[in-house]
Amino acid sequence: MKTQSNVDAAEVAKFSELAHRWWDQESEFKPLHQINPLRLSWIQETVSLSGRRVLDVGCGGGILSDAMARAGANVLGIDMSAKALGVAQLHALEVQTQGIGFREITAEDLAAEQPGQFDVVTCMEMLEHVPDPASVVKACAKLVKPGGHVFFSTINRNPKAFMLAIVGAEYVLGMLPKGTHEFAKFIKPSELAGFCRQADLVVERMRGLEHNPLSGRYWLSADTSVNYMISTRKDAA
Repeated sequence: MKTQSNVDAAEVAKFSELAHRWWDQESEFKPLHQINPLRLSWIQETVSLSGRRVLDVGCGGGILSDAMARAGANVLGIDMSAKALGVAQLHALEVQTQGIGFREITAEDLAAEQPGQFDVVTCMEMLEHVPDPASVVKACAKLVKPGGHVFFSTINRNPKAFMLAIVGAEYVLGMLPKGTHEFAKFIKPSELAGFCRQADLVVERMRGLEHNPLSGRYWLSADTSVNYMISTRKDAA
């Protein structure tokens, strides 16, 4: 039986309205295009994607999915926005990306259907948009093979993150549409690490993602006070 208990309909509708702009690199999704090379290289520092079966949870219009497929992975992107998935599929056809597919399904439902079937699972900029992020983490852990890797990225919850990710990015600089994020849904690194441990995922690395609004440059650092990424591994035993 399919369940959508961990889906925020308002969040899905919000991103569905912008779906046609996913691949416009000057649109609201410009920051995702700018950080995508950093996300991809960070993943590849941990695991080779060539020939791997990869799941991209909350793939949206498929920006990361496409990059991982071009790196040689066999990618399945999942999301609950049919419009975003339509854009992702159309883009893949237009640019002839091989080894990529998309489905409208939750991580929880796919975990019940295909447990332990993926070498790598990514869940980037998605956890802060669902009612129960721990449930998604648990599903990702169930989906990955023993010894496989799961990568998460999200936003820290503190005054600095509120000022930069919401006030700065949405209201002052206009980098993102107003209302893109809710401060209460931000997740502290300690909380996300706890979700991972509860799901039997071993946290291996954590990196911050910083941005200079004047130069427009993004880079990885040890500062996890705002945007950050976590690399985890499922115990082979």
